[in-house]
Amino acid sequence: MPHRLDPLLSPRSVAVVGASAREGSVGQLTLAQLLGGGFAGRVFPVNPGYRELAGLPCHPDCTSLPEVADLAVFCLPNERLEAAFEEALAAGVRAATIFASGSPAQDPGLPARLKAKAQGAGVAICGPNGMGFHNFRDRVSVCGFRASPPGLEGGAVLLSHSGSVLSALSDCEERIGWSLAVSTGNELTTTLADYLDWALDRPETEVVALFMETARDPAGFAAALARADRQDVPVVALKVGRSRRSAELAVSHSGALAGDDAVYGALFERHGVIRVETLDELAATVQLLLHPRKVAAGGLATLHDSGGERGLWLDLAEQLGVPYGQPSPETIARLAARLDPGLPPTNPLDAWGTGRDSEAVFADCLAALAEDPDSALAFFCFDREGGGRLEPSYCRAALEAAKRTSKPVTLVTSRHGSGGDPLDIELTRAGLPVIDGEWWALKAAKHVLARRDRLRPAAVPALPASFAQRWKPRLALGPLSEAEALALVAEAGLPTVACRTAAGVEAALEAADALGYPVALKTARPGLAHKSDLGGVRLGLGDEAALIHAYAEMTAALGPEVLVARMAAPGVEAALGVIDDPDFGPVVMLGTGGLGIEEERDAAFLLAPFDAATAARALAGLRLGRRRAAGRGRPARDLPALAEATAALSRAAAALAGSLGSLDLNPVIVQERGCLAVDALCTGARPQPGTLP
Repeated sequence: MPHRLDPLLSPRSVAVVGASAREGSVGQLTLAQLLGGGFAGRVFPVNPGYRELAGLPCHPDCTSLPEVADLAVFCLPNERLEAAFEEALAAGVRAATIFASGSPAQDPGLPARLKAKAQGAGVAICGPNGMGFHNFRDRVSVCGFRASPPGLEGGAVLLSHSGSVLSALSDCEERIGWSLAVSTGNELTTTLADYLDWALDRPETEVVALFMETARDPAGFAAALARADRQDVPVVALKVGRSRRSAELAVSHSGALAGDDAVYGALFERHGVIRVETLDELAATVQLLLHPRKVAAGGLATLHDSGGERGLWLDLAEQLGVPYGQPSPETIARLAARLDPGLPPTNPLDAWGTGRDSEAVFADCLAALAEDPDSALAFFCFDREGGGRLEPSYCRAALEAAKRTSKPVTLVTSRHGSGGDPLDIELTRAGLPVIDGEWWALKAAKHVLARRDRLRPAAVPALPASFAQRWKPRLALGPLSEAEALALVAEAGLPTVACRTAAGVEAALEAADALGYPVALKTARPGLAHKSDLGGVRLGLGDEAALIHAYAEMTAALGPEVLVARMAAPGVEAALGVIDDPDFGPVVMLGTGGLGIEEERDAAFLLAPFDAATAARALAGLRLGRRRAAGRGRPARDLPALAEATAALSRAAAALAGSLGSLDLNPVIVQERGCLAVDALCTGARPQPGTLP
């Protein structure tokens, strides 16, 4: 079935508007690279100043072409762009690529006009302010800047908001076989979501790499990631711009901890997106994901020619949490039979001894490690020679070992080479990738092992419709009182502290008698976000006298309305929260709580809804989850109960999507058995744009 981006990314004919004979100009480079890249369709240079260019007839404008071009590529400055674009639309072109910024300071309305014209005509635009794209599979190179032909054909897709990243990876990294590389620019009409959707239609797409600043079409982007997840196409994302969201969310601890970056983290977690931090990590991870063999069960196996570097790998693997496989007695015996005396048969393995018969020793040891039942994949780790070249005998040993195993075998060099060594390309083509840098190789291994072990989210039953019917109208009226917020989460299934409201000392005493001493006393004055900062919380009131005294002091400054709550049994303070993100929907926070929540910054974020198993996995990655057992005066904590409570909160957040605003439960006391929410703050629905507060 045709895709709406076919005329853009896989056109049958291309008009190069602003084509030129001037060496090094955008018009000359675009035409030369389109023709030189092997494009099989028809090419129409357009420039009224020429009759012929590159052996082709040159036309004065798009309306003079012998046929309607699928794609018009504009190699023009901003001041000439709009008129030429209108001519192309009049001629019936179906897609456009614009290299110019499209946003001249002297004409700030130009982007909106171009967008309106394109949308009215149903024309997809790549750009403006981008470097174009390369569809290597269909031999369509639409780039106004010098580019290198690919070293390998493959199934990797690169979608980048940065033109420089496009060049760094598609031009300078020949060990990755790209099928498509797009510099999306300012995404006037066509966003990452659209390009990703097109790539997922293509059977050659094996892995997608994203370099992104933001999602300009949040719903479409989330849908495209979900589709990639369903199709089991791995997505590797380098997301830049980790700033917090503006102060509208900072009224809650959840908002102060969250921000855009945490929301994207939750989105990526939901759809199994592998998040990386550098271009080197992105490239290494893509290389490993493109390996023709899939990782098996078990951990990493590494072979070395240096004891010192083997120690470095052990240190880095422990730091990153990359597990090593434990060799079986049979594997240890095979290794011992081939190693020189004094070399321990272990994983990771230093196999360099006297150097006698080293090529065969390396081949045998690497094969033995790879074939061990507890090895998921095997790395052969060594240093490059002078000039950044690979040692040929090591490469032969790796190729021989790879023939004896069905598991992935990869070469890893300790320092970067050029990435253009012909032997690098030859080995990669033979199914033996070469990755530079032990840190990036280990990060890549961690990612592929985590992807292997990832459990997709289970279906989560929704709360009864009556829940939303009851609470959405109330939330529309504004912030909930603490008692109301606790009632809301209790109805959703979270255990909450017993409490009562009171508007006078006698009522407070009656509430305490009913609940049982000791009690906590809190101000219920509306509009106070953080009561403890204003003296609005008193804990551990053990009798009537203490309650009367605390009530008198508190209400003198904060008014007569109070909340009386039963004191919770001691435990560890956790925090739960919800941010109703306007782009991606409700996001649940869970982590360490208490007064130091923002200083601790020990939190995870998940898109709602999710099950308790998903919450438990998130907790396992936090300091809170790693300090579960009792000891040295530290109480035990029932983290499974906290995971169940977190999942219950996620169902409430999903039911109230668009209405909740933000919600904090801090602290949630995690006890030896069970957990208990003892404090709640709910802002109510966020005002919609254009509505009165």
